[in-house]
Amino acid sequence: MVSEVLADWINQSVNKHIDEQSTMKKIGFIGLGIMGKPMALNLIKAGYALNVLKSSSAASELESNGAKLFESSKAVAENSDVVITMLPDSPEVKKVVFGVEGVYEGIRSGTVFVDMSTIAPSAAREIYDRLQEKGVEAIDAPVSGGQVGAETGNLSIMCGGNQQAFEAVLPLFQVMGKSAVLIGDAGAGQMTKACNQMIVGMTIQAVSESFTLAKKAGVDLAKMREALLGGFAQSRILDLHGQRIIDRNFNPGFKIKLHRKDMNIALEAGKEFSVPLYGSALVASHMDALLALGNGEKDHSSIALLMEKLSGLE
Repeated sequence: MVSEVLADWINQSVNKHIDEQSTMKKIGFIGLGIMGKPMALNLIKAGYALNVLKSSSAASELESNGAKLFESSKAVAENSDVVITMLPDSPEVKKVVFGVEGVYEGIRSGTVFVDMSTIAPSAAREIYDRLQEKGVEAIDAPVSGGQVGAETGNLSIMCGGNQQAFEAVLPLFQVMGKSAVLIGDAGAGQMTKACNQMIVGMTIQAVSESFTLAKKAGVDLAKMREALLGGFAQSRILDLHGQRIIDRNFNPGFKIKLHRKDMNIALEAGKEFSVPLYGSALVASHMDALLALGNGEKDHSSIALLMEKLSGLE
């Protein structure tokens, strides 16, 4: 009797799992770089069917984990219920969406397009408006959390778009991130990300300046960091990037050249809305100097290197 009950329970569980798997959406994922690849792998691990570009450098690894390969962005879109992009900047996203054999040519009415890249808010609004013409909802959903957050599924996801579309893709966000917030209409997610990057950039600048001053004055940086973390100046950036500066570890978690791109997005948004962004402009100019010195591939905490150079601490 017990074995019959157990068998019935197992059969019910298996059938329920099959039903759940059969209703899983087919996800197209374009942009399998340092962030995109682990995000895509997390979706596969969660049971989603994934479609990716055959030309991607990570295509074979994704295929070995169960993804299907397609020749073009158009083909990926034709075979997907949700299309996600994770690309470097606005021009790349526009090319993938609106270029020859692009997403726009293949995407079907009722599909949801999710751009998780960091691009200009104006570009996000343009993409939203043009996809509306095809009966497609678009969500701009840039992320914060870096490579580690992408690998562990602990990203913070900032969204702009339609409430119904957001709710439709929320289960995907819950796989890739620890939080996902619909902030407002199209472009609101990208504007929030721009503000995030301003705060991060200026906080790294503050930590770099204070550590440079303390170092030149002969103060023990490790003990200073410990003391500051116990007070009102404590922050995740002081914790993580302060330790990077102490350890002289400038291997990229987030590259200077990418943060400079994000600061440019913020400055362009400031011009669009006539908001003076003095602190952001200063940080961006320091990032320009680091690029000129050949440090674009280093972590953004390497602003400290520039402060030290300017202070005669090389």
